[in-house]
Amino acid sequence: MTPACKLLKSQKIEYSIHEYEHDPDAKSFGLEAAEKLGLHVFEVFKTLMVTDEKNYYVAVLPVEHQLNLKKVAAAFGCKKLKMADPKDAERLTGYLVGGISPVGQKKRLKTVIEINAQSLTKIYVSGGKRGLDIGLKPQDLASVLCAQFADIIDE
Repeated sequence: MTPACKLLKSQKIEYSIHEYEHDPDAKSFGLEAAEKLGLHVFEVFKTLMVTDEKNYYVAVLPVEHQLNLKKVAAAFGCKKLKMADPKDAERLTGYLVGGISPVGQKKRLKTVIEINAQSLTKIYVSGGKRGLDIGLKPQDLASVLCAQFADIIDE
């Protein structure tokens, strides 16, 4: 039971667990999850960390999209953001890259979820380790993370 699953259970949030055999040579963790779980790529979301050099923020977006740094900076009220160093992401979340869940991180960071998630009944995010995804309602994810929805992807 990962910290993500423990937190959702303690908050009495309904979620499902989806495990698959992770391929260490996979080019994209998110696309691998979608393929191996038989899910549409628009339902599977990745967790990315960005920084303005002082603070760190989390962005949750569909695996097939690129994060738009200008849009995500605007969503957080920052002038400019860049991708966080993977080592910093692992240190701050307590998870390994490729298995970083937006839920149950060591330190709760301000989080934004791509606005298109609101139109889905269920989205899938990392459950806290490679080869483990959790499915839950986007509104439940936003609630447990105190996250906002915003347009943060490149079209």
